[in-house]
Amino acid sequence: MLNLPIYLDNNATTPMDPRVLEAMLPYFTRHFGNAASRTHSFGWEAEEAVEYAREQVAKLVGADPKEIIFTSGATESDNLAIKGVYEMYATKGNHIITVATEHKAVLDTCKHIEKTGGEVTYLPVKKDGLIDLAALEAAIKPGTILIVIMYANNEIGVIQPVREIGAIAKKHGIVFFTDATQAVGKIPVNVLEDEIDLMAFSGHKIYGPKGVGALYIRRKNPRVRLAAQMDGGGHERGMRSGTLNVPGIVGLGMACELCRLELETEAVSTAKLRDKLETGLLQLEGTYVNGNRAHRLPNITNISFRDAESQNLILGFNKNIALSSGSACTSASLEPSYVLKALGVEEELAHSSLRFGVGRFTTEEEIDYAVEQVTLTVQKLRELSTALGNV
Repeated sequence: MLNLPIYLDNNATTPMDPRVLEAMLPYFTRHFGNAASRTHSFGWEAEEAVEYAREQVAKLVGADPKEIIFTSGATESDNLAIKGVYEMYATKGNHIITVATEHKAVLDTCKHIEKTGGEVTYLPVKKDGLIDLAALEAAIKPGTILIVIMYANNEIGVIQPVREIGAIAKKHGIVFFTDATQAVGKIPVNVLEDEIDLMAFSGHKIYGPKGVGALYIRRKNPRVRLAAQMDGGGHERGMRSGTLNVPGIVGLGMACELCRLELETEAVSTAKLRDKLETGLLQLEGTYVNGNRAHRLPNITNISFRDAESQNLILGFNKNIALSSGSACTSASLEPSYVLKALGVEEELAHSSLRFGVGRFTTEEEIDYAVEQVTLTVQKLRELSTALGNV
């Protein structure tokens, strides 16, 4: 039996996997110690749990456990990485290269850097959402200290050529940071093979808890150094002070462990459901998939429906289907998606786009229902638009 409402907004957040919750629960009650308390067993137990989680997180992305710093989430990790490099490498330069389609956590941090005297180049993207590698290399200056390009886009799912970007950065001796919040746990990510120096990701995108994330910081070839953005106590090798969220960290560790073990089969199953959804909705005329369809995450599709505004679409079925028209961080805005505008999508179509995020717990029955309801709603809106046009 179909349980309503159905959830197809897994790029905004994911439901916690029951196995993650089970791992976390003892650390709220029985093992409640502070991981920084070194004089008794409660602290030792908490510290042991944190270090085990650090190993689980590191294994998922091919890192050394000592290269994983725990944060409150990807937004904090983005801020620590960008501001930390900007301050630490100030004697070398003040130029940062990023992309127009980055998440707001990156773009707004870069805007802050500009206000303090830094220089930021915002690369455009091609119509399919991918960057031009030649344009990236051409943008490098003697004072370029950081390249910031997300692994996979949160609105259209397009995967950037990260390995090639990493190679360009390494050739020029520039630190490369990627926000991999949408990619980690969905596709294979290996920081060494991809030449990544800094990488942010978050627990709640991979069926873990909200309020916890990680930042990978390369320790050698080259060793990356950051200026701390939060002082007091010197936790996390002095890079992120504050009492550690032990239950959250345990949950992040378990979420990463499950992703590592199940990623391959889950990628196949979510892609199958995504393709079924896409095939069904593309039966409608005037319907278009946004972004490169060959280089994208397996669980996401972004579709524009001509003559059917996304806000009206969502209102038409939002009691029964949880969807968004773009990033959750900008969902209150009535402006069309800046990501779609950067792709050159015409304004009318950009206003008529929906992001569908399939997840671990999505069923075929739910996909069938979504295709049916979205199709009916689009048809109703188009009929209404035609009728009003004839008045």
